[in-house]
Amino acid sequence: QWAQAEALMRSGVTLADPARLDVRGNLHCDADTFIDVNCVFEGDVKLGAGARIGPNCVIKNAVLSDGVEVLANSLIEGATIGSGARIGPFARIRPDTVLDAGVHVGNFVEIKKSHLGEHSKANHLAYIGDAEIGRNVNVGAGTITCNYDGAAKHRTVVEDDVFIGSDSQLVAPVTIGRGATIGAGTTVTDNVEPERLVISR
Repeated sequence: QWAQAEALMRSGVTLADPARLDVRGNLHCDADTFIDVNCVFEGDVKLGAGARIGPNCVIKNAVLSDGVEVLANSLIEGATIGSGARIGPFARIRPDTVLDAGVHVGNFVEIKKSHLGEHSKANHLAYIGDAEIGRNVNVGAGTITCNYDGAAKHRTVVEDDVFIGSDSQLVAPVTIGRGATIGAGTTVTDNVEPERLVISR
């Protein structure tokens, strides 16, 4: 491990503690990358210029673009992360996920097999699975995509500029039109037209 740590530092990577780095595959870092302690890298991982990885993170078979920040205790596997995105702390990004530039994924958020458009945010306590999320979407705390009906998985589509209030359930298959607002505590079972307000409480 020391030889790998030394090679990374010679290439312009800053390691908080070279003795507490675990590389179990191929790790490629562009210049000015920072890696904090106790991080594990598995498979093929690429970190873009200026990326910052917080302590106790596990990253496997993933591509992180320039300026990505991963906060402490986050797990990223099989994902592609756009420039300037921020993930964590305590976030889980599962395989086949794509996060575009400027996306924010916060604490205790899990994302699986989904695409989030530029500058969309899911900052607290959410599950997004089998979903296509547009640009500038706000996913409120406690929101979940109900993607599994007990027999099959279904997709959720959320178009650009949608606001989803806290503690909402999106029962797939469902599409929420551009600019719609979903009030807090709403269970969405039918498609929502653009610019509509939906409240079920």
